[in-house]
This record gives sequence, structure tokens and C-alpha cells, in this order.
Amino acid sequence: MPRKKASLLLAVETSCDETSAAVLQEGKILSNVILSQDEIHSPYGGVVPELASRQHIKAIDFVVSESLEKSGAKLQELDLFAVTQGPGLIGSLLVGLTFTKGLAYYYQKPLIGVDHLQAHIEAAFVENPDVKYPVLALLVSGGHTSLYFLEAPLSYKLLGKTRDDAAGEGLDKVAKFLGLGYPGGPVIEKNAEGGDPQRFKFSLPRMKTSGYDFSFSGLKTAALKIIRENNLDARHPELRHFLASFEETVVRALLENVKKALMEFRPNSLVLCGGVARNKRLRSHFAELAAENKLPAFIPSPRLCTDNAGMVGALAWKKYQLQGQAVLDLELDAYPR
Repeated sequence: MPRKKASLLLAVETSCDETSAAVLQEGKILSNVILSQDEIHSPYGGVVPELASRQHIKAIDFVVSESLEKSGAKLQELDLFAVTQGPGLIGSLLVGLTFTKGLAYYYQKPLIGVDHLQAHIEAAFVENPDVKYPVLALLVSGGHTSLYFLEAPLSYKLLGKTRDDAAGEGLDKVAKFLGLGYPGGPVIEKNAEGGDPQRFKFSLPRMKTSGYDFSFSGLKTAALKIIRENNLDARHPELRHFLASFEETVVRALLENVKKALMEFRPNSLVLCGGVARNKRLRSHFAELAAENKLPAFIPSPRLCTDNAGMVGALAWKKYQLQGQAVLDLELDAYPR
């Protein structure tokens, strides 16, 4: 008897502090449930790994059940399973990986491991399946800042990554220092509204070596120095100008490497992805850069920018389609970096 053609896929994402599950049918997202832990980690000004993994254990069964219910699918009807392998917090990753392995083993269905950063890039293709290759992709999130070049589907060439703090980490730490709350990116964006981005002067971080790596630790240190020198706090009248200036400098630093890579790699499309890609200033400047170079810019909707299982499932389905097969690999392991 010929094997039934795969159609329904369940994807699980637990790389950091969002518990997410999605059901896809032939690559189309039917449900994409995301449970955030922001309230749990907010008092600490950042993600506490132990708390994150414990919360995943509490939430994963509910999130998967909710995703199945929203999609109208049943566990026994699923043809494929997908899960984030890494990078991420090792404890968080193991919760999702172990849970999904158990389901795949019980139902004896193929299990596809997915790279979290590659899935973020795939989020742009979910809503724009006709993106023209080659693609230059800027990935900006809380823990990662990377630049990729894709000559064809699934061909991820890493051009550069952060050598210290990611852009999102820098935003989080400045917000924490000012007592503004967590996560830092949205809080800074909100408080920077109406601010003059030229009021406070920052030097762009420069790498001493050639290439496309990023560095934000120096920019973070410069921001903390300005805060101390000007006695800035959450009630200071200059706060919105400072935050607008800092946010503007982070965006400029990110786009510097994109501009350089445009000259060398001559892509046909630009992609911006990752949690920080929800930032309006970054989205606007990225779109302007693309327009200046007469290139289309593809940016996922805000919900697909954050960590979510929909993008994990979309990449798993593309891998299945292009590679032609998948197996139940119980040796699949998590990798933090």
C-alpha cells in the first residue's frame, strides 16, 4: 500500500520564554498559539532560565491542546512533527524537544528538527511566498543579531553575528537601568515617541576587523554613561529625547552592515525578521533603505516576528518538501548556541 502523502504538521517552539504550538496543513498555518512569560520575568528585568523552563513544563500541554482545538485537527491525524532544536536556553529547548519526541514516538510519525534563527527568516516567507532569491536577511532579536545571505531556499550563509550583546539585549539593559520595565524594546519605543533622535550624540560602534559582525556592548556602555552624567530617570523631561537618540543609533548600527552587504552580494530581496523587527523605527528605516536601492523589503507581521511555532512549522514543511522525506529521529538533540 502506498504511503499516505503528508499534510498535517504540528510544530512546537520553546527556545526562550514563549511557549508556542502551531498546526499547519501543507505549509499553511491553521493555528498558532503563543503563551508569553513577560509577566513572570518582568520583575527581574530579563529572562531567568530556570523560571522559563519550569513555566514551559506547566504550559506546553495546554498550548498544544489549544493549538489542535483551534485548527480542528486531532493528534492521531497528524502526519509530521516539528520542534525547535536551538539555539536558545538549553532547559527551555529540552522541554519542547522531549515533549514533541514523545508524541512522534507514540504515533510513529516523522520528527523534523528546526533551527530557531532560520525559522525567524522563514517567517518572512510565510506571508510572502514569492520572495525572489538571492535574499539578504537581517535577524534582530533579544539574544541574536545576525546577517544572512540565501542564494536559494534553505541555503543559509551566515555573514556576521554579534560578538557581545545583541541589539535586543542592549535595549533590555538600558530599559532595566532606567527602571522602565521589561521587555526593553517595546518600552523604549513607547517612551521615545515624540523624542528628538538627534538630541543626544552617540558614536556608531565600529569593528576593528573587516566583515559583517555586530557589537552593541560599547553602545550600551555609552548609554549608561550619558544616563549617569545627566541624572536621567523615568521622570526626567529629557528621557524621551535620550531614548529616541539611543533607539536611532541602534537602528543605524544595524543598517550599516546591511548597506555594506548590499554592495558585495547584490541581493534581489531584503528581509528583516526577529523580535526586534517589531520596532517601528527599524521597520521604517529598513523599508527606506530597500526603496533607495530599488529592492523589495519583506518584514513579517508583528505576531510572526516574535518567537512562534508557526514559523517553525513553515520551515519544517519547506524542508520536508525540498528534501522529499523525513524520519523519526529520536537522537535529535538540543543545542544552546
